[in-house]
Amino acid sequence: MARLAFLLPFLGLLTVPTTAVLTISAALNVIEYVPLLTTSEDYYNSSAVFINGGVATLVRNSSVDLGANAETQALRNYANNTSLRIIWNIAEVPYRLVANRAAGISSLSDLKGKRVGTINGTSAGYFVEQLLKTVGLEYGDYQTIPGNICHEAPCGNRTFPDLLAKGEIDAFGIWEPTLQLGIDALPEKKAIVFQDRKVYREIYNLHSTKEKLADKKKRREIVHFLKDLIKAQRVFEEEPEKVYARVSAAVNVSVPLLEKVWRVHDWSGGIPRDLVDVLEEEEIYIARVDNRTANSREHVAKMVDGSVLVEALALLRKERGHGKGRGWGRGWN
Repeated sequence: MARLAFLLPFLGLLTVPTTAVLTISAALNVIEYVPLLTTSEDYYNSSAVFINGGVATLVRNSSVDLGANAETQALRNYANNTSLRIIWNIAEVPYRLVANRAAGISSLSDLKGKRVGTINGTSAGYFVEQLLKTVGLEYGDYQTIPGNICHEAPCGNRTFPDLLAKGEIDAFGIWEPTLQLGIDALPEKKAIVFQDRKVYREIYNLHSTKEKLADKKKRREIVHFLKDLIKAQRVFEEEPEKVYARVSAAVNVSVPLLEKVWRVHDWSGGIPRDLVDVLEEEEIYIARVDNRTANSREHVAKMVDGSVLVEALALLRKERGHGKGRGWGRGWN
């Protein structure tokens, strides 16, 4: 069922087949979503169907139960759909920026006046802006250039790695594996990489809605799915060699490339302790990009709902037959 769901967007099927217990919306070409697919295929006892999308689909389509996206897109959609809830972190990914030394770049400050590829209004756009602020560069001190992502070499025309290799941009910041392909596209020792987890890491979360969580039957299924997702992510975190082939097949990224970028991904899960701090700060950026007034910390904090995780952990402990969870993530068990 899960694999057949890849066809739904192309067939125009916006409602869920009656046999599906849960419908999950995510970008079906990103590495971060694959633990959800693995959960549905290997652990979850009921049926789940996937449609291409994310939290925007979740809040606009009442037949969707769960949605996965980076925190930036959650903020964008929460502004007009306050029923959105973050219930779990799937992955944390400290983004990277690659620059071409041949363009005269040996430090971040050298990007002043340079052409920097990114996708404005996304997690990548926020990352680039925040990273360059650390050396005093404001938006406008450099030129942002749009481009496309790439999942495997050779990267096509107008993708970020292609633009970097051709000298049409001097650097770019984006999610993986496109960033790694940019590193690989440059001659040996010509790539310089910048990364700072304290400045930005993508917090790719699982979401539901207030209405779905208020439905006792639907909530029970969501709790069970989350309980099984915790199991799946433990494999992603501790035994990645067991899932490389699965991830490769799901998102069309070669295993050797996955092995290069896997270390950038943290699959520990949970709800990050600083999530509300991050949301408060990023809300300012998203509001500016979307030309609206930024919401308060108290407002965006209501998007985070830890109650589903509490119930999922209780199920997991009962299933495993002992009173306390055994290291299921950082500081939340």
